[in-house]
Amino acid sequence: MALSRRRFAGAATAVTAAVTTAAGTTALTPPTIPTLPSGPAPAGRAPGGGPPPARRPAVARLWREYEATPATHPQIPYVGRAGAFSGARRLPRPPVVTDASATYGADPGGRADAAPAINRALAEAGERGGGTVLLPPGTYRIDDYLRIGHSGVVLRGAGSGRTTLLATRSLTELIGPYGSRYGGDKSAWSWAGGLIWLSPRARHASLVAAIRERAWPFEGWTGNRRDDWTTLTALRPARRGDRTVTVEDPTELAPGRLVLLRLADDAGHTLLEHMAGGGPGAEAYAWDDKTKLLSYVPYEWPVRVVRVQGRRVTLERPLPLDARPEWDPRLVSGTEPLTGSGVAGLTLEAAETPQSPHLLDPGRNGVTFQCAYDCWAEDVVVRHVDNGFGLVAASACTLRRTRVEGRGSHHPYFCREGAHDNLVEDFRVAARTAPAPPGTQLHGINVEGLSSHNVWSRGVMETSTFDTHRGMPFANVRTEITVENDGRHGGDASAGPLYGARFTHWNVTVTNGRAGLVRLDTVAPYSATVGISEVREFDQIDVPDFTGELHARMEAYGCPETVRPRNLYEAQRALLPD
Repeated sequence: MALSRRRFAGAATAVTAAVTTAAGTTALTPPTIPTLPSGPAPAGRAPGGGPPPARRPAVARLWREYEATPATHPQIPYVGRAGAFSGARRLPRPPVVTDASATYGADPGGRADAAPAINRALAEAGERGGGTVLLPPGTYRIDDYLRIGHSGVVLRGAGSGRTTLLATRSLTELIGPYGSRYGGDKSAWSWAGGLIWLSPRARHASLVAAIRERAWPFEGWTGNRRDDWTTLTALRPARRGDRTVTVEDPTELAPGRLVLLRLADDAGHTLLEHMAGGGPGAEAYAWDDKTKLLSYVPYEWPVRVVRVQGRRVTLERPLPLDARPEWDPRLVSGTEPLTGSGVAGLTLEAAETPQSPHLLDPGRNGVTFQCAYDCWAEDVVVRHVDNGFGLVAASACTLRRTRVEGRGSHHPYFCREGAHDNLVEDFRVAARTAPAPPGTQLHGINVEGLSSHNVWSRGVMETSTFDTHRGMPFANVRTEITVENDGRHGGDASAGPLYGARFTHWNVTVTNGRAGLVRLDTVAPYSATVGISEVREFDQIDVPDFTGELHARMEAYGCPETVRPRNLYEAQRALLPD
């Protein structure tokens, strides 16, 4: 169905209005408003063939259930602390330590390559302990990619409408071909790396060296050293939703320390079954031949320690999964993370070239966070890129007021390799400015590779879709979004299921009536679909990966933006304990 600009604009205006009125939290609807009935609502039309009558806002029954069990609800995940610094409304503004133009000579007129000057400013700011590197108004030509490898370093322009970076080369030209570790002629720049790339220095150096040596590295926290962790302590058994756990030895733990929860799967794949919600369907699933999926375990979940009292340790966020003895639960340390760094107030524009055939992207990519924690992008636009914003083994990061626009992107947003607890809010995927060349592919707000507890909130998607690339991501939320659902998902069969348990889509307006990847009740186990548009199946149609009862819930079907709370993430934040 062709997109009606008037219809899309109306739906998008509703989302924009919600962005404007949203303060730090969303007030819950007074209890005098009735509760919506569960199950699909009939589409129905008013007498005389007009549109259905407006429905009074009502509190979702699933929300009332969630309030009673916020950390352990079977269908709705707890995501109230997603984002940098537990979802802080105000992101840090480190003091300015240098001006990349005035001090280092970055040319704001675009006549000379500014990348060496900007990279030198970023590196020296990091070596002095961090701070903000300013890019005054102007247009800066960059013939290399920009690297933020020190914690506490922020690259800040004068605003996305005033500071522009013009990127002239791709990552293939700058670093070299990046083949897939799974073989074939695929380019891993189709889902990795950025022309602004935030990752720890040592981890980044080893990654680039491996790419140049054609070693095709793993991109997660520990790279190719998948078993090389430093064990800090073992965990005693704990349950999903626990924030305070008991450890065997608290000696190496202290408030503020960032640790990794490590869970190893067993021979029966009971950890993967647990991620899928358990039960007969997950138990009957054939896991052993899903080689790509199996490469994602052990499961690694970064989290900060908040308090240590004897052997009792309180974590920044509740456990995403049970910690059972058969999974050898440990708190470990791995690669030194990048923390407290960000990019703000600029536009990154790649040289406009036709979009490449699927999986052959040369790497004209936007901003990517890798092995990063408590990092952010704010007021950043990327244009004419192969892939927009990346979260690769990145956790607790915030992307706020970001936008992907221009000739069309393969992945406008990608979230992969065990990326957890991230927040993407007030985002836009703009309609493409050039027709898609034959053989190209459009995905969308992607999540894959056992990534969990990520949130996409208050978005307008004039193109693309709610993409998962298999790899069984679980417990992710998309809420208060308007989408022209015209993209398709990818994912190799060896990556396993499309969805694990506790995916939730809450208040989603679909402007072209397509069900795929938005309506979850027929494909995702232990999921919730609440307040979405009336939709139908066409184009790519998926079947459930798990047999039997999916234990999925549907409420307020056909009635987007009528269910309360309007934004699931903001409502969960209103319930936050101290």
